Amino acid sequence: MSGNSTYEPKTAFTRWLDTRLPIVRLASDSFIDFPTPRNLNYWYTFGGILTVCLMVQIITGIVLAMHYVPNIDYAFASVQRIDRDVNFGWLIRSIHAVGASMFFLAVYMHIFRGLYYGSYKAPREILWILGVVIYLLMMAAAFLGYVLPWGQMSFWGAMVITNLFGALPLVGEPVTQWLWGGFTVGNETLNRFFSLHYLIPFLIAGVVGLHVWALHVPGNNNPTGISVKTSADTLPFHPYYTVKDGFAIVVFLLIFAGFVFYAPDVLGHADNYIEANALVTPAMIVPEWYLLPFYAILRAVPDKLGGVILMFAAIGVLFVLPWLDTSKVRSMRYRPMARWFFGFFVVACLGLGWAGAELPDTKVPVLGAIGVDFLLLGRVLTLYYFAYFLVILPVLGFVEKPTARPASIEDAVLHGDKPAKAGSAGAAPVAQPAE
Repeated sequence: MSGNSTYEPKTAFTRWLDTRLPIVRLASDSFIDFPTPRNLNYWYTFGGILTVCLMVQIITGIVLAMHYVPNIDYAFASVQRIDRDVNFGWLIRSIHAVGASMFFLAVYMHIFRGLYYGSYKAPREILWILGVVIYLLMMAAAFLGYVLPWGQMSFWGAMVITNLFGALPLVGEPVTQWLWGGFTVGNETLNRFFSLHYLIPFLIAGVVGLHVWALHVPGNNNPTGISVKTSADTLPFHPYYTVKDGFAIVVFLLIFAGFVFYAPDVLGHADNYIEANALVTPAMIVPEWYLLPFYAILRAVPDKLGGVILMFAAIGVLFVLPWLDTSKVRSMRYRPMARWFFGFFVVACLGLGWAGAELPDTKVPVLGAIGVDFLLLGRVLTLYYFAYFLVILPVLGFVEKPTARPASIEDAVLHGDKPAKAGSAGAAPVAQPAE
């Protein structure tokens, strides 16, 4: 997609095609000969895994749309019919439902890897921002898809989330009524959500194309965070990383299949197997597990508008992250203080998910004895979530002293994370220039 092409057509047909539609050249330069840092570990395989997840969701979603009826009188029954009467419908629906959870599991691993290795730093800001856009689109598609089965949690989840938009000044009420298609969640809402849920995966696919394009301009980041300097730092993408990614994808699909065949409903909510009833409110309305941290942030503020603003800000801060982290060193491998704060950040995100899944006034195990409930826990963790981005990362860049780094990616492969000894091949000074 960028740089000089190394592709040479071998046959008359490929030469003919290459002068008219260089699609083989594009594939070769992007996925075969593309120079890739030779030190990528398995945390870097989640990009390929996410591509597989997106394809699975689109393919199974198209098949499900052939049998689903977007009408409040038939939607719940049509899902039951898919499970019972459509050939392999139970399998396709389970793959689609579990696939949403696996998709988010993979994207969270992908995001945390990017945060740890500093993949958002220059010159990869646009690459990172496109990734956040994909994440936002995934959240929208997941929420819209959660409503389609028209169970109790679908209906009341749609009621709660769409009402949140009403808290926005000036545009809140028009946006809410546009989403509803009327004066409350009903048949028009379901039709709109079905249409948008069908559309968004294709938008995601388009942004993924831009994301891959943006990746191929500066090239991959790597665990050292050191830029590629010579050809000795890289390997061709094929066969080295196609094989590595392929192995990781197979392992991931085995875990995926374990959920599909042995626990297809464990990641969903039991109330969503009860048909929607506007007259019966569930004891607790919660989103799917992958949105629980943001739900906890929403609840952390006693004011509705303040909660909505804070929830959107929790995602919005990711857009400006490349400019918040002031450290000149990309990878946290060489940032001892940042590693500790990052570890606490991961714990805070998991804790927010836990807090979002519980009733606010329920006492936290162990901490309940001193009066800590999940609302208080959520508030403390929300405070740390924002402090990590707005205080810790900006300040660390000025006060932290990074450890010495290898001189090059090749040096890191030959000598580990320690700089090469003076006089040896690839020897490097103890203190490397900022990068």
